[in-house]
Amino acid sequence: MSGYKFTQDWFHWAPEIWMQLIPGLPARQNFLEVGSYEGRSTVWAIEHMLSDGGSITCIDTWEGGEEHGDLDVSRSEQAFDYNIGVVKSRFPLREIRKAKGTSYQMLTVLATQPDAEFDFVYIDGSHIARDVLTDACIAWGMLKEGGIMVFDDYLWGDRRDTLHRPKLAIDAFVNLFAEEAHTMHSGYQYVVKKVG
Repeated sequence: MSGYKFTQDWFHWAPEIWMQLIPGLPARQNFLEVGSYEGRSTVWAIEHMLSDGGSITCIDTWEGGEEHGDLDVSRSEQAFDYNIGVVKSRFPLREIRKAKGTSYQMLTVLATQPDAEFDFVYIDGSHIARDVLTDACIAWGMLKEGGIMVFDDYLWGDRRDTLHRPKLAIDAFVNLFAEEAHTMHSGYQYVVKKVG
């Protein structure tokens, strides 16, 4: 990915999974990403998944979370803006909407907009279980029937600290929405399709 500036590549193994999801999307027009950091997954989705005329909405505080530990995140927003500038110059017909704030704040505002309907949703913000469940529940209402939701970091973290890792929330979500969430993939990323 020449021309971009990434200090981390936590996404390097995901493209293989995401490529397989493309044929199953209802459309490639409206994407939502909760947790963008430096834009590594954002850039990949714009380059490989989003169609011309489509848009991706990126929600982040760019302040980091407890999962970032001692990592310096002070320049993550600057890196995101730079990387988005690069991809926008290459794909000028694909729109990037930046929503700075907590996922709860941004998702609840987005949910009130009549045109907020997404083909693809990526949940990769906070790793705290209650935050992940909240993000997923709000975003699910905006996912089109046939749309795909991807959770990151399903297997991340110390098994003893269940409240501070995504798995508990993802398991709860999948069970609560079992009648309309069909599991497509379960691994480090967990993928569901909205079927009803």
